[in-house]
Amino acid sequence: MKKPNLTDDESHRVVCMLFESCKNGNPEHGKMNEEATTFNVTRKSIYSIWTAAKKQRMEHIPINVRSKIKGKKGKERIPCPIETIMGLDVSKRTTLKKLGKAIGHSPYTCHRWVKKGLIKSHTDSIHPALSQDNKFIRLHFVMGKLVFDRLLRCVMFKDMSHIIHIDEKWFYTINPKRRYYIGSNEALPYRSCKSKRYITKIMFLAAVPRPTYKENEEVLLDGKLGIWPFTYQEPTKRKSKNRDAGTVVTKPIESIIKKVTKETLINLVIPAINEKWPATASNEISIQQDNKKPHINGKDKDFIEVATSDGFNIKLSQQPPNFPDLNILDLGFLQDEFPAKTVEELVKNVTEAYEAETFETLDNVWLSLQACMVEIMK
Repeated sequence: MKKPNLTDDESHRVVCMLFESCKNGNPEHGKMNEEATTFNVTRKSIYSIWTAAKKQRMEHIPINVRSKIKGKKGKERIPCPIETIMGLDVSKRTTLKKLGKAIGHSPYTCHRWVKKGLIKSHTDSIHPALSQDNKFIRLHFVMGKLVFDRLLRCVMFKDMSHIIHIDEKWFYTINPKRRYYIGSNEALPYRSCKSKRYITKIMFLAAVPRPTYKENEEVLLDGKLGIWPFTYQEPTKRKSKNRDAGTVVTKPIESIIKKVTKETLINLVIPAINEKWPATASNEISIQQDNKKPHINGKDKDFIEVATSDGFNIKLSQQPPNFPDLNILDLGFLQDEFPAKTVEELVKNVTEAYEAETFETLDNVWLSLQACMVEIMK
């Protein structure tokens, strides 16, 4: 499809090219057709421009081939007042409607600035209020992970191969919000539930040390001690369409108290350490946990009795409060969704996903932990 009109700049370029190819006062044969093809217009448009330019040259007046079409040649764009926007309080620019009202422009104009990249949207989150004592505790915690290498004469991170991170995480049988990619004519999926309180959720406890290798890169410990659901089993009291009376079913423990976490540590986590810990590794082990109330401290007598058996000396340590970035289980390990219809299916899906994680991926998360520590020191 041909363009309706040439711009002033294009008309000027056409005239220059035609005069350059002139022989005996006329453009060379086929030049007008060539220019018409180049600028995607008709030959008549090129000829009209040439006729006007030739006449002006013969009359010894400045050549002017600008368009004579009256009226506006395009909508004048409103410049973006960056300095004015930056001077506004952030509460006045939470939406495009509020921003437009504050600076006297329409939301459409603000949206156009966003599309052009002149302004951008940003999602902010509340950060913990850190006192000087909080900062000192975190810095002291990170400095304890450093060591001075006398051969290289530089400060390096310890390998932290004796540290085991544990943390709890909720998993749901159905995620309330889910993204789909569907065909243009496909029917929208429909999900319903009486309330979010009816969605079954299970808390899992995972224990993850850093993967360890031999000099020949043989894996001694893949970094996965285990993941355990907080569930219990009991027989059903009544018959239903799904099962007979007396069938043993798995149910989630809804209230995770200190007694539950203590039993999990003593009966599941420590036996897993005794079973999977490499014989060549140090028996001085530290289990790092956060500061949640259900967690026991390292002075519990029952824990100490089990933790110091079989030649091990296992201690509990607390990470700095309000700082999940110092636990690798909050830095990207096991973050996928695991939809299921029953408790048993959810437990199976989460356990399989945990076992499917590669030790290379887990080792990279430990490197991310070191990067977080560097930012804390900064």
